Amino acid sequence: MATLDVYNTNREKVSQIDVEDAVFDAQIKEHLFYDVVRMQLAGRRRGTADTKTRSEVRGGGRKPWRQKGTGRARAGTIRSPLWKGGGVVFGPKPRDYTIKVNKKVRKLALCSLLTKKIKENSLLVVDKIDIADSKTKELKNILDKLETQSVLIVDEENSKLMSCAQNISDTKVVPPEGFNLYDALYYKDLVITEQCVEKIQRRLLI
Repeated sequence: MATLDVYNTNREKVSQIDVEDAVFDAQIKEHLFYDVVRMQLAGRRRGTADTKTRSEVRGGGRKPWRQKGTGRARAGTIRSPLWKGGGVVFGPKPRDYTIKVNKKVRKLALCSLLTKKIKENSLLVVDKIDIADSKTKELKNILDKLETQSVLIVDEENSKLMSCAQNISDTKVVPPEGFNLYDALYYKDLVITEQCVEKIQRRLLI
């Protein structure tokens, strides 16, 4: 069983915790990242774009001019795709962009990422993050002491912390239930509170 150092907000080591090798010392399989991130981004697409074909555009029921004798090209409707105001050929229609990735693969990808962050010294476990006055400056000072740059913070539902993080660029706070691969890859550093480590482990081992 592996161990992780636990720090306070001054980046002083205060204790150690035991963690599961299957989660924090797993085999790194980076090829899984592509499939899972693709699934996440595809799931965000609404798929509501819709264009009208020539049969759906209003009007055009009458032939604009007679077939022969006018010197103009033959035309059967003013709603032809060749005409202004006509239908659209092969335009987008409502569709579902959902991509299925097995739950086991999604969990393996997260375990691989956590292991990769540890090997790159980009994962930091802190005992707790207390924001007393809900001041952005207070959180900024904490992040400076933790020596983080672009950072994803995993903490229990904390309205003060989330409010402060909104005003700092390259900083995001998510609960352990919302910890996901895309955000963890997007931000360089990962800060997890001690109580959330156990929750993430339990979620990935089920």
